[in-house]
Amino acid sequence: MSSYVKSLPGEGQTARREAVPWVSIAWFGALLIVCYAPVLVRLVSQWATDEDMGHGFFVPVIAGYIVWQRRAELAKIQPKTNYWGLAVVVWGLLQMLVGALGAELFLARTAFLISLVGVLLFLWGTRAVRELAFPLLLLLFMIPIPRIIYSQITLPLQLFASNVAAHILEWVGIPVVREGNLLELPSQTLNVVDACSGIRSLLSLSFLSLIYAYFFDKKVWMRWALLIATVPIAIAANAGRVTIAGMMSEYRADLAEGAPHLFEGWVLFLVALVILIGFHQLVNRIYRFVAVHRTAKHGERP
Repeated sequence: MSSYVKSLPGEGQTARREAVPWVSIAWFGALLIVCYAPVLVRLVSQWATDEDMGHGFFVPVIAGYIVWQRRAELAKIQPKTNYWGLAVVVWGLLQMLVGALGAELFLARTAFLISLVGVLLFLWGTRAVRELAFPLLLLLFMIPIPRIIYSQITLPLQLFASNVAAHILEWVGIPVVREGNLLELPSQTLNVVDACSGIRSLLSLSFLSLIYAYFFDKKVWMRWALLIATVPIAIAANAGRVTIAGMMSEYRADLAEGAPHLFEGWVLFLVALVILIGFHQLVNRIYRFVAVHRTAKHGERP
């Protein structure tokens, strides 16, 4: 005699639904933090003391929030052990040792991210790493640029800002003589130092451009478009800041330094952010215009 058992609606779906290995990830994550504690402590210390890296505190928080937002999609991924992840973890540990022995902070700090990717790959599989690619990419913004690259970037930015400022000041009738990154004005000499290179606003604006594109636009290519757009926008904003400092110094010399100069930087950073948002709206209008005309063109075909 055969029997027939009817399954209830939804029964078996829970069984097929794989749980996210949060416990294993937490344990391995704790081990990583212990292993990389000296590197991470020094990194957080630099966030607190380096004005160029003030955004570093927000990076892991926002990346973690994005992961939490995707928890429903992540829960659908069947955990699949990938032993290549162990090799990636070992690679990260070896890189950390090389960086520590050679006093190369960038190598040691990026080694933490490499090991983190290795842990996720080992415990969760390739699909999970692909799903988490964006928040993992964001974590790069919490690591300062290597000093050798930083020095190669700041000097050209300083020279560009001082050159643009000199031309604009002459155009508005303020006599100026430029020698490198020095601006000789009638009232005083302005020195476009490293802090005025614009690298700080460039890093912060780049990070914000990716966050803005993620939350307000579902097109992945838009993130890269806005990231690329931040470069000329941030450079132009910084050149404007140097120019305004030169103009204001002719009115009152103390306005070119201290709190007034810092306030100018914040105002122009907000202006740059508004320009970036405007650029996004413009690109979307062009995208919709092209999409509508392409659809209409295909609709006319027999």
